[in-house]
Amino acid sequence: MGDQAPCGMLCIKVNRVKPYLAMVSLQFGYAGMYIISLVSLKHGMSHFVLAVYRHVVATLVMAPFALVLERKIRPKLTLSVFWRILILGFLEPVLDQNLYYLGMKYTSATFASATVNVLPAITFIMAIIFRLETVNAKKLHSLAKVIGTVITVSGAMVMTLYKGPLIDFIRSGGGSHHQGTTTDSSDKHWLLGTLMLLGSCTGWSAFFILQSFTLKMYPAELSLSSLICLMGVVEGAAVSFIMERDMSIWRIGFDSRLLAAAYSGIVCSGIAYYVQGVVIRERGPVFVTSFSPLCMIITASLGAVVLAEQVHLGSIFGAILIVFGLYTVVWGKSKDGRLSSAPSLALEKSGAQELPITNGDRSIKFDGYDSIDGADGVVSLKIQAKSPITQGT
Repeated sequence: MGDQAPCGMLCIKVNRVKPYLAMVSLQFGYAGMYIISLVSLKHGMSHFVLAVYRHVVATLVMAPFALVLERKIRPKLTLSVFWRILILGFLEPVLDQNLYYLGMKYTSATFASATVNVLPAITFIMAIIFRLETVNAKKLHSLAKVIGTVITVSGAMVMTLYKGPLIDFIRSGGGSHHQGTTTDSSDKHWLLGTLMLLGSCTGWSAFFILQSFTLKMYPAELSLSSLICLMGVVEGAAVSFIMERDMSIWRIGFDSRLLAAAYSGIVCSGIAYYVQGVVIRERGPVFVTSFSPLCMIITASLGAVVLAEQVHLGSIFGAILIVFGLYTVVWGKSKDGRLSSAPSLALEKSGAQELPITNGDRSIKFDGYDSIDGADGVVSLKIQAKSPITQGT
């Protein structure tokens, strides 16, 4: 008995840390995707084709696991769930990724990863609209979420409207000769690229919100991820055939194009969709989007070394505002979690137990806990251990 208590505490701590480890690992995966994808785009690969091939790989990788591991728990695919999957397949695989690839091509990998930091603020606003989040003006942590959202949006506006002078972190002698031409060419598309990146974040936020609703109706993360990737292939291919008439763009060899499609498909579509679905069910969509600043730091470091990217003062200042606002939102969100878990912890410490009670035909309430309707519904009620239970006829 004495050894079971430390093991139980260790399991509890590991379960608490797992969502953090999962999301931190994903940020390293996303950072690698930003660099590899930008290299392939600069080598002439179409962003429409890249998005399609990415989800072809993701579908081929994830579908076998979904068929085997979830064959007993996979719920029935209803028409309502199918329509939601169709929308999910458009929001992230088609809308989000194509806008993001094009916006990154017009700006830089570092700037694109910094812009993604507005994702929690947009997700928080959508979560309020769909009543996944609540705001109480009398509570400090609720105000912190609102203030943090305003600061984050302000940082995004700074990055969009103010470019500022060039900041050289890694000085190179050969880069100054073509600096004027590069800057003039970049200025033409900088604003358009930023707007595309913000539109991409909006589509991604909508994807998180709809995914959280869909998981309640279809609680099979691997199967849902595979279906989203499959719908992304179908819808993305339709868009690609409309936008790209040259069939030669579909040819890829053993180069950066194949690497970008394989890496982003396995890591950033297949694995990422599954991990995000699991964490969303446990912590909510706002928690999932709160780790993007780490990805920005990793991408900025890799971009400066591998791609020799230029960083401007406006990007740095806007990124600082975004990160500060982001963690203000996260602090408020963490207080929400502690306050919501406090009543259940107090109840557990008072010696509460669970008693399964079968209910005939009606729904009942006991000490504020709702039962489950149904002819053979099983109701889990919290009662005090010392209270006597009497059953009448």
